[in-house]
Amino acid sequence: MVWLSSKNEQDISDKYHGLAVSVEELIAQQKYLPYLALQPNKLTSNRAGDVKSAFKGRGMEFEEVRAYNFSDDIRDIDWRVTARKSEPYTKIFAEEKDREIVVFLDLSATMVFGTRNELKSVTASKLASLIGWITVRNKDRFGLLIYDGKQTTYFKPQNNFTNLMYIFNQISLKSHEILQNNTLGDMSEAFDVLQYNQKGKGTIFILSDFYHIDTEKFKKIAVLARKHQVYCINIFDVLEEAAPQDGTYAAQYDDTKLVFDTSAENFRNQYRQYFQNNRENIKKNCQKFLCKYMEIRTDIPIFKQLSQI
Repeated sequence: MVWLSSKNEQDISDKYHGLAVSVEELIAQQKYLPYLALQPNKLTSNRAGDVKSAFKGRGMEFEEVRAYNFSDDIRDIDWRVTARKSEPYTKIFAEEKDREIVVFLDLSATMVFGTRNELKSVTASKLASLIGWITVRNKDRFGLLIYDGKQTTYFKPQNNFTNLMYIFNQISLKSHEILQNNTLGDMSEAFDVLQYNQKGKGTIFILSDFYHIDTEKFKKIAVLARKHQVYCINIFDVLEEAAPQDGTYAAQYDDTKLVFDTSAENFRNQYRQYFQNNRENIKKNCQKFLCKYMEIRTDIPIFKQLSQI
């Protein structure tokens, strides 16, 4: 196990700012917890479904209906039973104990991209750490699966600070490794690993740009969704949503070079449509397989996007 010293960590943070994430940056995400103290009666946006419920703390399971007492919350009144009995009755909920929250962190090749603020891989890593902090705060168990395009690493859910720091350290190391060697790979095996290890009912966050998760691979997610609550969080860069300003640009990936002109209206429409088609495909699959969908941009602080839900 390798731990980064504060001095080395600061040097790395300065050199790779926005390109890779340091342990210090992951630890710093805890300062945003007060912004995510979501209220149970806060309405949910249409854009994100009911994603906020996963951040509210421990889940609540219905237990029984009993006669209403003066101190009970009127929002829990069971109006059907009340109408039938001609006197107020309220629903009683039992707190779910020791939930498992697991993050599927996609750090494969397409996530090593970004034009504003930071790479998608960095944004996804920060979001994973924020979910970790929320989980520990709620006294639930936090686990993680990292997929880097060629290797899958699984960390068993635990509820302790030491485990959280170890996971942060591994995320940081991996975020630096993929800058030198990144691969697209086949994500199917990673989903199989997650399914094999997740025995009990829990909540799973999939952090990815979903470019290489087609309908067939989404069926792997569907298997998880039958047992767990699954949230698909689409991480994207603003340049993926809209073409850059009019002009001629050069791009290169490995040995492939491309020169393109963004001034043509047809090009800009096709460019925008490609991203929109991918977005709609993710939403369609989420709806089909009963998963929740939301989006996180790389150029806006994560806590601001979550606090608006």
